[in-house]
This record gives sequence, structure tokens and C-alpha cells, in this order.
Amino acid sequence: QVQLVESGGGLVQPGGSLRLSCAASGSFFDINSMGWYRQAPGKERELVAELLSGGSTKYADSVKGRFTISKENAKNTVYLQMNSLIPEDTAVYYCKLVLRSGRGVSANWGQGTQVTVSS
Repeated sequence: QVQLVESGGGLVQPGGSLRLSCAASGSFFDINSMGWYRQAPGKERELVAELLSGGSTKYADSVKGRFTISKENAKNTVYLQMNSLIPEDTAVYYCKLVLRSGRGVSANWGQGTQVTVSS
């Protein structure tokens, strides 16, 4: 069984920074892709950033130049560095890891972490 544990959310003033972490544990062979999504109140969940196995990245237009997705293979951890935060970034942030295990390929979600940008 795979478990994802997120951390790093919180309250920050506009212009500030936060770094989210998502650590995967359990039994799996490797990670096919990593991504961060967010869901604001009354809105649908949206892709924020994605890191594919080949190393390519994809960002939502609203966060390009401000957010950076990265990984640390030895710790099976994906990060989201968020700079120049604005109130519109307020949402619950979820990590999503597509893992390959003995059961095949599966998408796994973190529990979510609240990010609030407010003065």
C-alpha cells in the first residue's frame, strides 16, 4: 500500500513564499509522474505543475515564473516552491503521484494542505 504525506502549507502574506513537500512511502517500483493540483472554494481542482518521468515540466499559466516543481529521488519526494504568492493562490493543494507497482500503474493522491495568502 502506498501513502503520500504532504506538508508545508500555511498562512503567508502576499509576496511571500512557501515550499510544499509530498513524500511517498510503501511498496512500489518507481514513479512515472508527479504533479501538484489545487482546489479553491467553489472551484474545480486544477493542475498547477507537473513533472514527467523524462524530466519535462508543465505549469499552469497563472503560476509560470513563480512556482517550481522539483523532486528528490532518494526520498521519493516532490516539492512545489511557491514564490511571489498572491491571494488568488489560496487553495487546498494536493500532490498526485503516478506509481508503478506489482499491481500495475496507479494514481495516488495526498491528503491536501491548505495554503492561504492574505495580509
